[in-house]
Amino acid sequence: MRRRQFLSLLGGAAAAYPLAARAQSERMRRIGVLMSTTAEDAEGQARIAAFLQGLRQAGWAVPGNVQIDARWGAGDAERIRKYATELLALAPDVILASGGAVAGSLLQATRTVPIVFTLTPDPVGAGFVQSLAHPGGNATGFTSIEYGMSGKWLELMREVAPGVTRVAVLRDSSLPAGIA
Repeated sequence: MRRRQFLSLLGGAAAAYPLAARAQSERMRRIGVLMSTTAEDAEGQARIAAFLQGLRQAGWAVPGNVQIDARWGAGDAERIRKYATELLALAPDVILASGGAVAGSLLQATRTVPIVFTLTPDPVGAGFVQSLAHPGGNATGFTSIEYGMSGKWLELMREVAPGVTRVAVLRDSSLPAGIA
């Protein structure tokens, strides 16, 4: 009886070893998140919730096989720069940058850690990527506005209000390419 128990134990250990070895070899992934909003901002919270849901659907679990380090810049350029440096010191595998001002600060701080930006109006004009089709470098992401569409906006305005003869554009000139 003792021999059978020993063989069963040995066989079970041999069968379980590949699973245990795989679990030990998969290291915890780390994602830095730098938001342009405050932590209390409802829209910012909704974006984080959607991001976490997408991770879960892709098989990433918090806690589990991924750790999220989130920082909230609250629209303050100095705070964003500070948090960019702080996140990079944590050695993340990738950083999610919410907003063009955030992406710019991160790209000034690193050219090696992958950065995925969102809500960035003109990443080519801001110098974050070489082109939308082939970003190059360590940044890629999603643009909220393609400035090539602005001509189409004027055409649409002309159709909707044919009597309009003057149009003004308001933007913050202190931000590159009107990035918010």
